[in-house]
Amino acid sequence: MAERSFKKEVGQLRIPAGEEFRGEGILAVTKALLQSGVGYVAGYQGSPISHLMDVLADAKDILDELGVHFEASASEATAAATLAASVMYPIRGAVTWKSTVGTNVASDALANLASGGVIGGTLVIIGEDYGEGSSIMQERSHAFAMKSQMWLLDPRPNLESIVQAVEDGFELSEASNTPVMLQMRIRSCHVHGRFITRENRRPAFTLAEALEHPKRDVGRIVLPPASFTHEHEKVRERWPAAVKFIRERKLNEFFDGDFSDIGLILQGGLYNGVIRALQLLGLADSFGNTRIPLYVMNVTYPVIDAEVLEFCETRRAVLLIEEGQPDFIEQNLHAILRRAGCATALAGKDVLPMAGEYTTEVMRDGIQAFLAAHAPHALAPAPTAVASPPQPAAVPLRFHPKIAALATVVPARPAGFCTGCPERPIFAAMKLVEADLGEHHISCDIGCHLFSILPPFNLGATTMGYGLGAASSAAFNVKGGRRSISVMGDGGFWHNGLTSGIGNAVFNKYDGVIVIVDNFYASATGGQDVLSSRADNPNRATNNPIEAAVRGVGVKWLRVIDRTYDVARLRDALEEALTTPEPGPKVIIAQSECMLNRQRRVKPLFNSAVKAGERVVKERFGVDADVCSGDHACIRLSGCPSLTLKDSGDPLKEDPVAHVDSSCVGCGNCGEVADAAVLCPSFYRADIIHNPTRRDRLLARVRGAAIGFLQRRRAARLARCAL
Repeated sequence: MAERSFKKEVGQLRIPAGEEFRGEGILAVTKALLQSGVGYVAGYQGSPISHLMDVLADAKDILDELGVHFEASASEATAAATLAASVMYPIRGAVTWKSTVGTNVASDALANLASGGVIGGTLVIIGEDYGEGSSIMQERSHAFAMKSQMWLLDPRPNLESIVQAVEDGFELSEASNTPVMLQMRIRSCHVHGRFITRENRRPAFTLAEALEHPKRDVGRIVLPPASFTHEHEKVRERWPAAVKFIRERKLNEFFDGDFSDIGLILQGGLYNGVIRALQLLGLADSFGNTRIPLYVMNVTYPVIDAEVLEFCETRRAVLLIEEGQPDFIEQNLHAILRRAGCATALAGKDVLPMAGEYTTEVMRDGIQAFLAAHAPHALAPAPTAVASPPQPAAVPLRFHPKIAALATVVPARPAGFCTGCPERPIFAAMKLVEADLGEHHISCDIGCHLFSILPPFNLGATTMGYGLGAASSAAFNVKGGRRSISVMGDGGFWHNGLTSGIGNAVFNKYDGVIVIVDNFYASATGGQDVLSSRADNPNRATNNPIEAAVRGVGVKWLRVIDRTYDVARLRDALEEALTTPEPGPKVIIAQSECMLNRQRRVKPLFNSAVKAGERVVKERFGVDADVCSGDHACIRLSGCPSLTLKDSGDPLKEDPVAHVDSSCVGCGNCGEVADAAVLCPSFYRADIIHNPTRRDRLLARVRGAAIGFLQRRRAARLARCAL
């Protein structure tokens, strides 16, 4: 159950040739794949490319009509290995995943694929997750393209360029027998626009035909001596073929300007930001007309020497705008220019930051510094300006003293679990165990549970990769001292945690504790189904229990907690695992449905039932302000966004009391934590009944009368005491 459905939007994939397609970048990529005659698509979900997988899943009927095979892969390595279908057969294939983490996982398969080469066009669509909005380590995919010599496309962020890049990518792959990577930055994935469609095409050669007519070419298999010739083939044949195709098809673009003695060279994906930066400097307009000549590298690898020299030979200085580090392209351009004896000055990381996201503001400041040094006349107002006057080079907004002052007033708001998240009580239980047994080394994993490293839990020392939580504790398998704890989610478990974590722990007689968080979905990537999902998925085999897989690889000590909100039970299971004399890995499977997906599933059913007049009960929780002591230990052990503070209303109770706001989803975690930690009895549950029956109304009147009587009696006693 993905976080959103594209059932309505995928109808646009049927738009016939010659009509206008309007939509998001992800949808445009899907349409371009179908227009290109793709034969199969695979991938692994992850931001910012998750929605491409969701769109493809929702477009199953259209894919079936065209004879296109689609599957959600077990991992990025699985997806990359799927491209083997294009090694021996002229079938176009595409795969997708989040980069760079996904490309790390897939790199072994990609290296072998790039070594032997392909016959059918292969496209690796990578969601480049770089910048402050990213959730991963800050690296670039460029290194993978260089390492394995795969061509890297980075198109301008508009739908026409993106669609053209998909179509060109397949043709470039076939022309050079090389896999092609298509880099989709975050903004490219979600940019909206339009383009004129072409007709969807059935695969020219199908997978079924390949099975009926198998082929085999030992020269394409990565084994000696063929593997030694592949490197020479890359340099002598594939590279020249790629350069020739890129040059002839003009995949890179040149834009003229007023100042012929200077210019900007930029990655295609940065084009929109560069135009906006130039507009702020009065050097471009909102339609993309620029006064500074541009060389836009929609292909960032390989760099085309002849095009670089053609652009630079008549200019005194050029600025290369290359986001991130290392400065691969800048070093390459220096080599090209100096070997050719070109005297053009090349600026780059000297005026732009070495690392970090190139926002419009950053690029504006860099371009301004470049022009001030090499072409100050360009900063003077033009006789007929194409845009607003240039803005003064004031203190960058992020360093403005007023912004800094806000940090002393606005409290930090670290990322955290959603309201009602079933993973929250797991770490509350872990905190309670540490209060009794002391701190333990805890290895975290990629997924929602990684939020446990932040307040209020402050748990976890490392995270090494998706599904590698248990493997991250492998070195701590030593006698004496406390046992280590590791955490992984169900998505990570099926990704590679079963073998690299659980299997490795069994094989090496690991004596630590492994907690597997089973929330029924790959929640962190958008709520897609996994092998152990409880959903009845007509296209996937679900309901395969993690417990069976864990026992299957040899785990003997296993506890299954089928309701994570039972904090006391979780605490007891963790204490037992950490203290039992039984050797070998101790595995705890903590199960409860992801609350976000549960709300997506339950809310429509609830609303329909209420509308139909059915009796429906909604549970909500609250805090009795008279009983609450104002200690706030419940908040420190829970951290739920719906658990907040309010004034007690009692002049003798100065501290604010705990309060459950209207965002509560009724999970009951706050009360469970308070009970398990023996805090206070201030929490209560209220059942809100929609469409109550006569019996419900009668009970409400009786309860109201009884409560009213007790309140009046208490008030009378207090009045007598006051006298």
